[in-house]
Amino acid sequence: MTSHQSTQTMKPATAAKKLGVYLEATPAEFREGVVSRAELNALQADPPQWLRDLRRDGPHPRPVVAAKLGVSISGLARGGITEPLTTEQIEALKQERPEWLERERATQGEVRKETARLKQRKAESADH
Repeated sequence: MTSHQSTQTMKPATAAKKLGVYLEATPAEFREGVVSRAELNALQADPPQWLRDLRRDGPHPRPVVAAKLGVSISGLARGGITEPLTTEQIEALKQERPEWLERERATQGEVRKETARLKQRKAESADH
């Protein structure tokens, strides 16, 4: 008996998400095909120029924009940011420091503190 392993493939949207890039900014051949697990691993291990450029300059998808700004995705929406942003636009927001960004960063900081507190509490109760 021989074992046959089928090739796992994913939609371009899934691959773009895993690569942390905005699908609409990827080359047409990427958007129009399917991506195998091996191809995804190859893209991650040795990114082609288009992928390096996208990761460096954007436009970036909302999860990446949120992480670069230090806020949640919901915080972006509350701040009126619903479209992908370039690295230049993100840096400009960091410089401008609009009120919504400062408020959302503070909120995110509180969420992180509470998460850490709950994790610590859980660890302490597991020890007893």
